[in-house]
Amino acid sequence: MVVSVLEEMRIRSLGVIDDAVVELSPGFTAVTGETGAGKTMVVTSLGLLLGGRADAALVRIGARNAVVEGRIAVPEGSPAVVRAEEAGAELDEGTLLVSRTVSAEGRSRAHLGGRSVPVGLLAELADDLVAMHGQSDQQGLLKLSRQRQALDRYAGYAVAVPLGKYAEAYKRLRAVAVELEEITTRARERAQEADLLRFGLEEIAAVEPRAGEDTELAEEAERLGHAEALASAAAVAHAALAGNPEDPEGVDAGTLVAGAQRALEAVRAHDPALAALTDRIGEIGILLRDVAGELAGYADDLDADPLRLAAVEERRAALTALTRKYGEDVAAVLAWAERSAARLTELEGDDERIGELTAERDALRVELGALAEELSQARAEAAERFAAAVTEELASLAMPHARVSFEIRQTEDPDGVEVNGRTVAYGPSGVDEVELLLAPHPGAPPRPIAKGASGGELSRVMLAVEVVFAGTDPVPTYLFDEVDAGVGGKAAVEIGRRLARLAKKAQVVVVTHLPQVAAFADRQLLVEKTNDGSVTRSGVKVLEGEDRVRELSRMLAGQEDSETARAHAEELLAAARADA
Repeated sequence: MVVSVLEEMRIRSLGVIDDAVVELSPGFTAVTGETGAGKTMVVTSLGLLLGGRADAALVRIGARNAVVEGRIAVPEGSPAVVRAEEAGAELDEGTLLVSRTVSAEGRSRAHLGGRSVPVGLLAELADDLVAMHGQSDQQGLLKLSRQRQALDRYAGYAVAVPLGKYAEAYKRLRAVAVELEEITTRARERAQEADLLRFGLEEIAAVEPRAGEDTELAEEAERLGHAEALASAAAVAHAALAGNPEDPEGVDAGTLVAGAQRALEAVRAHDPALAALTDRIGEIGILLRDVAGELAGYADDLDADPLRLAAVEERRAALTALTRKYGEDVAAVLAWAERSAARLTELEGDDERIGELTAERDALRVELGALAEELSQARAEAAERFAAAVTEELASLAMPHARVSFEIRQTEDPDGVEVNGRTVAYGPSGVDEVELLLAPHPGAPPRPIAKGASGGELSRVMLAVEVVFAGTDPVPTYLFDEVDAGVGGKAAVEIGRRLARLAKKAQVVVVTHLPQVAAFADRQLLVEKTNDGSVTRSGVKVLEGEDRVRELSRMLAGQEDSETARAHAEELLAAARADA
């Protein structure tokens, strides 16, 4: 099966590294060197390349920025390739180029396949490409939450399916509980709000405003307030257009226009232009009569009743009282009433809603208890298999009598959910507290690994766990940063042998100080400083032949030229090759 492989990294101006190229084996690569030579910078570089947190302190003093570039061979159609292509990245003959730049000011930039991408995208790809383990990861394994996550990861679909159902029901229960709490704790405020809305709606209903009524009343009030002046003006205008009955000798506009029309009618036949003018004068006469008639009707219909004016002003005052409180005009008041009626319906339905939510909450708690029981059973079944597999791996890591087991327990809580007749505490991941126990030798009681495992034992337990994962949920590359800390002798040989076997399924990179581990590597890289304390391009080199024997001798005895150390180093290499 073709898997992703990290082929090469170039590191510039990062920590003690000035400019170095790290060429990795597709199998097992061991990174060695003196303490403080910069081996950990290899791990840091890979962390940056895969979306780790940037820190300006990593930039080499005097440099503007630190740069890490990586070349990863990825199989076509893999999740990493699909995600990279979605981001616009381009592959170079099956190779994905990744780079990360960190400035001296702490700013960070990422590029993937020649395209600038968010740093978070690199972190997404890391989940599919690399499993990183260091001293901090060992400490993380001591946390109960991490132990539960490890068990769930091993169980796969057997736990993932019921856990997904449980998480969905838990989310709904939390939402119902929050809404129920909000309604009940804010009951007084909501009652006060309902009273205010009810008062406002009753006040508006008592007035019964109509849309546009305020405009109509304003116009009527203006007309009634000037009724006498309007009537007088209409009468004068009517007399000017149609004549005054009390003055039969007076001349009005209608009479004058009629005379003009008669004068032209006698001769219009002789000139079409004059005939047209005659017609237009006739139209003027008709218009004058129409206007005069409307003026007469206006004067007759004009209401100068002071009682009506008083009624209009009183109505306007009532509308003004509403617009002062609820809106700038009657239309806004009516809109407020519509919104408030809907809100009041909602508030008045609280009691009913509380009942509905309480019933839903109780039903969800029952459902959650049933799902939690199913989830616990799936974890218990997976725990037996997981513990047996890790125990078997520990036998290969010089812990033949060690036994690993899981304790899955629940905590009583009167506010919890019912599981198997007990009311227990619950959370987003179920009701289980999962703890990894270790009995390092026969007769020893199983104890939590946080209390019962030494540093070396903890390193081997973590390696065993990762090896078990490799058989069930593999990733292409495993990076171990001194996972062999606190280990020596035969245990170190067994760790080297187990890492070599793991490397047959995936790429393995190990930063180590143990020659017994390094001897099993397909490729050994030496990180060494120059006289000025920096790691240059030539400071990370592949060791072969005599050079590798010298480095293993140094790791064994601190003396490259010791004949005894050389012999031991050659023996380690020969044993590792024979084991392969």
